[in-house]
Amino acid sequence: METAAQRFKILFLSTWNTGRSIFAEYFMRDLGSDRFDAFSAGVKPRGEVSPITLKVLKDKFRIDASDAKSKTWEEFKDRHLDFIVSVSEQAEETSHAFPHKPLLAHWPFDDPTLVRGTPGEVESAYFRTASRIRYRLQLFNNLSFDKLDRLRIELKMKALALEGKDSPS
Repeated sequence: METAAQRFKILFLSTWNTGRSIFAEYFMRDLGSDRFDAFSAGVKPRGEVSPITLKVLKDKFRIDASDAKSKTWEEFKDRHLDFIVSVSEQAEETSHAFPHKPLLAHWPFDDPTLVRGTPGEVESAYFRTASRIRYRLQLFNNLSFDKLDRLRIELKMKALALEGKDSPS
């Protein structure tokens, strides 16, 4: 793509921008801060980040996401983005609406907001989803972007969608 010194812009899209895409954004900020500017947005943002998402990031991963905001994908539609990763089924369609031809990947994860149960069971569901997202982003961050052309990066991103489906949580 370009030199190793280049910073890539990556947007994580989900349905509500309250959990999965927030996890992805903050994990990428943590794991790939030397190469990526990470953002997240939702197809139908709820306007607030789930308090459970913030709690899991802080308590389980020691990441402060108190500045996280639930925002619409339309805030990013005119920005140059290198990568767009949809982390929910509904977000995949929207990922094709960006004009600058970013590399697209669809990595759907279970929606923890749909889990019902005790507070501990719900928090465990968020943690499982967060762990899977973090694992996939660790694999993604290990790619050598300066040695890969656009097609190979796209193929590797698609292959990563299959990685970690059964990974330990």
